[in-house]
Amino acid sequence: MTRILAVSAGLSTPSSTRLLADRLAAAARSELDGDAAVEAVELRDYAHDITDNLLTGFPGARMRQVLDRLDAADGLILVTPTFTASYSGLFKSFIDVVDPESMRDKPVLLGATGGTERHSLMLEYALRPLMAYLRAEVVPTAVFAAGGDWGSDAGLDQRIARAAGELAQAVQRRPAQAKADPFTEPVPFEQLFDEATTR
Repeated sequence: MTRILAVSAGLSTPSSTRLLADRLAAAARSELDGDAAVEAVELRDYAHDITDNLLTGFPGARMRQVLDRLDAADGLILVTPTFTASYSGLFKSFIDVVDPESMRDKPVLLGATGGTERHSLMLEYALRPLMAYLRAEVVPTAVFAAGGDWGSDAGLDQRIARAAGELAQAVQRRPAQAKADPFTEPVPFEQLFDEATTR
């Protein structure tokens, strides 16, 4: 079964960021004909774990579970509020503790929320370059929801449906990734010894 992980970085409860993540996740599940396990992670609940990870360089047990779920996901939905014309500090701190290899070639749908439409370009000049650095496969349509988009706005519904369709297609065409176990073929001791003595 396809696994989709929806990560939202909203700080308030309730959160429009979480609401957008939930709507994108529901649309993606629908596009995958219901054949998808969609999980949600609200970074607000892991703020202390993320900070501890940044300070120590190692994830705690709770943070390790989130990172493992991200690594195992076939596709990601990443949604952040807009703070000071960019993604939130909580969102960036989370990305800073993610193993870049977990993001390589992984289909990603980007979303953001903000007070007005004038912040919508942050998806293109802030979020998309960050994902490009991590070598993620970002779908063409990113979804920005301003305050005025909530309610009966058909334009938001259309953007969500288009983006979810693109994520579903990207996930379905992605070949199954078999993770190599570094311990299945260890380097022989003799080779390690020879390399150490020739230095």
